[in-house]
Amino acid sequence: MVRDAVENFGRLDIVVNNAGILRDVILHKMTEEDWDAVIAVHLKGTFNTVRAAAPAFKDQNGGAVINFTSTSGLLGNVGQVNYGAAKLGVVGLTRNAALDMRKYNVRVNAVAPFAWTRLTASIPGADDPNNVRIQNLKKMDPAQIAPLVTFLGSEGAKEITGQVFCVRGNEIILFSLPRPVRQIHKSGGWTPQDVAEIIPGAFKQNFSPLVVTQDLFPYEPLF
Repeated sequence: MVRDAVENFGRLDIVVNNAGILRDVILHKMTEEDWDAVIAVHLKGTFNTVRAAAPAFKDQNGGAVINFTSTSGLLGNVGQVNYGAAKLGVVGLTRNAALDMRKYNVRVNAVAPFAWTRLTASIPGADDPNNVRIQNLKKMDPAQIAPLVTFLGSEGAKEITGQVFCVRGNEIILFSLPRPVRQIHKSGGWTPQDVAEIIPGAFKQNFSPLVVTQDLFPYEPLF
């Protein structure tokens, strides 16, 4: 694809990685095949296209990559260990690729989309009228994601790289990335008993709650 683009258009400007599959199943029933298939498409597939495009971007001193991630990786969802791991892996790939390629004026960002597509239509329970998450997804059009992706591929976004965005209806959301939130020090080092006595109380107020996407986005999409 990269070769064809360069041969036909003389250069490559933008790569958008949004191919995906689902193999949703609860962890204790997930097979190695379920895991491998999802990792291969989402994580390795994203690497393959970014790696293929990197030399062309380097030679022309510019380019933009938009990788699709998911709140299943950023936050979590039940039955998506494989998908969530792959999609959070895409965030790691995005951040590190942005660091590798910034000296060549190549931007690499990620977008977590909310939309009703053939992919989300395959989620177990997609026909359940009482599933609030599914009913909200059905209200959101993939076309609502396109303006942000178009912008990130344009010169208007030349200062933006290594970021993670989310599009939900007509909302555009910027996600934070993991950063240290609390630090404690013990002179002389720690023993397991010290850790057991101190860590739970010291960090309790800073632990991230175990939530699914619907817990943080329970409201109707904004239009």
